[in-house]
This record gives sequence, structure tokens and C-alpha cells, in this order.
Amino acid sequence: MASRPLRLVFAGICLVAVGNPGLAFAQPASGVAPPAVPLQLNQGAAAPQHDAATAEYVLGPEDTIEVEVVGQPDKARARVYTDGTVQLNLIGKLVAQGKTPKQLSVEIAEALRSGGFYSNPLINVEVVGYSSRYVTVLGAVASPSLVPINRPYRLSEILARVGGVLPSGADYLIVRPEAGAERRYLIDELATGDATKDPFVTPGDKVFAPAAEVFYISGQVNSPGPFPMKTDMTVRQAIARAGGLTASGSDKKVVVNRGEKKVKLSGDAKVEPGDVLVVGERLF
Repeated sequence: MASRPLRLVFAGICLVAVGNPGLAFAQPASGVAPPAVPLQLNQGAAAPQHDAATAEYVLGPEDTIEVEVVGQPDKARARVYTDGTVQLNLIGKLVAQGKTPKQLSVEIAEALRSGGFYSNPLINVEVVGYSSRYVTVLGAVASPSLVPINRPYRLSEILARVGGVLPSGADYLIVRPEAGAERRYLIDELATGDATKDPFVTPGDKVFAPAAEVFYISGQVNSPGPFPMKTDMTVRQAIARAGGLTASGSDKKVVVNRGEKKVKLSGDAKVEPGDVLVVGERLF
């Protein structure tokens, strides 16, 4: 007797650790399983390309999936091997690398139909272990780590997941993709709502939070000493960072020692890393 026809549906995704390498599907009502028909796969096909903002999770080596025939009591877990395949009972090997859980569920359902095990099975594939897609975060952050990417993440979300930048960190992040030039993003601009200033990260990206460079300020300021640099910091902002002018200080008498040079700077002049600012006294 053939199994009761079912509609084919798909579920969302989730991640995993290694489990049962095979899938023990229940037999048809007759108790006799027809011989399985080999599933023909185009293993040479290129992996589908996905826009980072909308793509489903794409499976890769070492990910773990959980496969369920909806209506059957058992679920089975399988790891994606280093060659990109998974091994399932009754079906054998399937290529999983480069496919979404939805695409893989279609192939599993087709293999079960072709083998005569089910007339129209409902298959649910969930990711229960994410190992192949991640972003590396290093530098002056609270928790440098590998951050699994199980959905589209913006740079601000990745920063939040590692606990943010330390006080000693710079005010920008460097994103280095696997291919292409690195880019810098100001941390203060990540929450502006401008998508160009808070981009989606891509698996394989390296996010680096450098330590802040410093400048030094002395003379007629309330809190002289070394301070971390801010992007495009002006002399006037540097004085404010040092607690402001003393009662006798003048922002028109600021001299910078820049290497072997000594230069007089206006309040709108840009401070450079390593500058030593000396704030002089006003005449009256």
C-alpha cells in the first residue's frame, strides 16, 4: 500500500554539532521498502550566489543539519563532510555544500519519491550547528572571537555580539573581506540608519578594532596628558578633551611639536597622531 499523500512544505533554519550520520526514515505502510532509485545530482554545478542582505543560510563543510519527515516521530542529524556531502540512510550521499536548507529539502524529498519510499513527503531541514560561515573579530574589543553567521548581520550587530570596543580602542573599525580592499567605518556612524555606513558583513570577513593612537597636550589646560585620537580631531576639540583652557590659557597660542618641527596651529587645525600640543598663556 502506498503511503498517504502529503503536501511538500519547508521550515526555517537553525545550527548544530555532529549527530547520527544517517537518516532512519520510517517504512511505508506495507512494511516492504521498494528498491531505492539512485539520485542523480549535478555535482559540478556552481554554488548559488546570494545577496548578503536577503540570502538564506548556505550550507558548508562541518555544518550539522537535522532532517525530519513531517509526521514521523524520529529526526536525524548529519554533518556536512569536508567534501561538501551528507550521508543519509535510504538515500546515500547528497551534495549539501552551497545549498540552502530549503534546496536540500527539495532534493531529499525527490530522492524519497524516486526511491518509492514516500509518494509526496514533507521534509524539514534545519541547521543545528553552524561551522562553515563566520566573521573573525579581532583587536580592541571586549571578546575577540569567531562570530557564526546564520543570517544577514550588519557590522553594528557583530560589534554588539563581541561586547563593543574597549576604551583604549580607536573610533573606527577596519573590515577586510576575503577579496577586495579593506574599508573603515566610524563607530559613531553605525547607528545613523544609513545602510552605507553600517553594511552587511560577509562570511570570511575580518573585522579589526585597532587601538587608538594618542596625542599629548600640556600647558594652559585643566587636565594635561596623553589622550586617544578621534577621527578628524581639531585643536579646539583636543583642548576640550583636556578639560578646557585654564583662566590664563589662550587657544590662539597653541604650538605643536610634530617630530622635529614646531608649528603654531589655529583652533580649526587638525591634530595628528603623536602630536605634542603646548597651550600658551594669553597676554591679558
